[in-house]
Amino acid sequence: MPRIVTIGVYGFTAEAFLEKLTGEGVGLLLDLRQRRGVRGPDYAWANSARLQRALAAAGIGYRHVKQLAPTTELRLLQYREDDRQGVGKRNRIALAPEYAERYTREILDPFDLGALVAELPCDSATALFCVERDPQACHRSLVAARVRAEHSLPVTNLRPG
Repeated sequence: MPRIVTIGVYGFTAEAFLEKLTGEGVGLLLDLRQRRGVRGPDYAWANSARLQRALAAAGIGYRHVKQLAPTTELRLLQYREDDRQGVGKRNRIALAPEYAERYTREILDPFDLGALVAELPCDSATALFCVERDPQACHRSLVAARVRAEHSLPVTNLRPG
């Protein structure tokens, strides 16, 4: 049976990120970002080409699942809510209710999650990957909840430290 973990960028160094993945037996990372880059030198390792090279060196497969990435419009909706609450993207602890509802309706509901799950390896864990530290502050938590509910797969959230 496939196993699912979720992981973000914030709070990790490249080395700690790879150690966390390998320690959990991750064999495939699904990148759920629309734009596969992270601003700033602390997280340059998570930009797509560098990340893919590091994952390959660690024996971890990579797949970009852009169809599960939030649209620019949805990201802007979340940023407006972050601004209203006075929190930065790196400090967010929850998704805006309107964002979660629209992401689910516009992106997750039409996506064939069953087909994706059918392709997941059974001999290793698969990581749902985005940038936020806390899964509740990221759309990956919505994907993970759907996988757990509809496909009865175990989900573990990985955090730094």
